[in-house]
Amino acid sequence: MRRRVVITGMGAVTPLASDLPGTWQALCEGRSGIREIDGAHNAVRIAGQAVDFDPNTALGTRTARQFDRYTQLALVAAREARAVAGLPGRSGDERWATVIGTGLGGIGSHERAVLALAAGRRSGSAYTAVAMVPSAAAAAVAIESGAQGPALAPGTACASGTDAIGLGADLIRLGRADVVLAGGADAPVGPVALSAFNAVGAAATGDGDPASACRPFAVDRTGLVVAEGAAVVVLESAEHAAGRGATALAEVLGYGSSNDAHHLSAPAADGVAATRALRAALRDAQVSPEQVGYVNAHGTGTVLNDRVEARVLAGVLGARTPVSSTKSMTGHLMGACGALEAAVCVQVLRTGIVPATRNCHELDPECAGIDVVRGDNRAMDVSVAVSPSFGFGGYNAVLTLGRA
Repeated sequence: MRRRVVITGMGAVTPLASDLPGTWQALCEGRSGIREIDGAHNAVRIAGQAVDFDPNTALGTRTARQFDRYTQLALVAAREARAVAGLPGRSGDERWATVIGTGLGGIGSHERAVLALAAGRRSGSAYTAVAMVPSAAAAAVAIESGAQGPALAPGTACASGTDAIGLGADLIRLGRADVVLAGGADAPVGPVALSAFNAVGAAATGDGDPASACRPFAVDRTGLVVAEGAAVVVLESAEHAAGRGATALAEVLGYGSSNDAHHLSAPAADGVAATRALRAALRDAQVSPEQVGYVNAHGTGTVLNDRVEARVLAGVLGARTPVSSTKSMTGHLMGACGALEAAVCVQVLRTGIVPATRNCHELDPECAGIDVVRGDNRAMDVSVAVSPSFGFGGYNAVLTLGRA
C-alpha cells in the first residue's frame, strides 16, 4: 500500500509579507508586492522584493552573514513551517529529509564577489564559496533542523519548488523518510539577473504603475516581474503525523514531471510535454480532470508561456476549472514560485477563497479557453487543486493537492 503524504506546516517570505498568513491576506485583498527599484544600472526598474525582511533581525547578525540572501529566506520560511507543524527545534533524526530547490542559488554572493575582485580586492569572503552554491539552502535547513536523511537541491529553473515538493513526497512514499522539509528559495533581484531576463525578452521593465506591471493572460501583458522569496512546507507520512497528533492541512495526492526537450528558454508551443506532466500528476493522484476545482497557474505574464499554459489547461481540464495567477501580485519568485503557489492552493482548499488574477482586464483571445478568475475573488468549495510550474530548459512539474 502506498504511503499517504500530508502537509502539516507551511512558511513563506515574499514581497507581500515575511510570513505565510500575511502573504495570504495580501493576496485575498488584491495587494501587490511589486515596486519600483533603483534602475540606474539596468533597464528593468521594477521587482518584487521582500522589503519587510531583515535577515539580521530574523536570524541574528552572526548567522545571517554566513549565508546568501536566498538561504536566509529559506531558513526563515522553514522555521515558520516547522513551528506551524509543531516539530521540535532540532531533531537529529535520519528519518527527516530536506529538499530545497532554487533557480539561481547564491547569485547575489557571486555577484558581490565578482564586483569586489573587479574593484581590486585581492581575495573574496571566506563565506562566498559555500554561500553561492545551489545546495546551500538545503544544507542550511538540514543543519538547523538536524535532519540527517537525504538533502537534495533540485535546480530545475522555475519548476524547482514544485519538483522539491514532488520529490519530497516521493521520499516518503518510498519509505526513505517520515518528515521532509520541502520548498524553494531565490533572491535574484540584482543587476545580473535583471539584465539577463531583460536581454532574453522575458522581463517587464516597469513603464507606468509597478503594481500593474504583471498581467498574466491579459492581452496587453509585457512580461514577467523578477521577484525574491522562499516557501517551505512540512511533508509527513499520514501515519507519522497522526502518531504525534499533528493536524494535516492538505494532502499531496500526485506529482508529474517532464521536459519539452525543445529549447533552453522558450516552451514548446505544442504543449505536449507539459500536458504529459499534468496528466501524470492527475493519474498519480487517481483524480479525474472533472474533480479538479482550482488551478493556481504558472501564469508568468509572458506572451508565449501564458498561451501554451492556457492551451494545456484547456486541453486537459476544459473551460470549467477556475484558474488564477498570484504572480500578478507577488511577481515571479523563480525557484520558489512553485512552492509558494502550492501553499496558496492549500489555503484555497482550507478556506474556499480563490484569489483573483490582478491586472487581467482584457483576456488574450488565445487564452480564452480557460476560466481566468478576474475582478473579485471567488468563494468556492474546492477539494482538489492543481499547481503547475514550467521553467527555462523545458522543465514541467505539476502537483495535485487535496483537502485533508
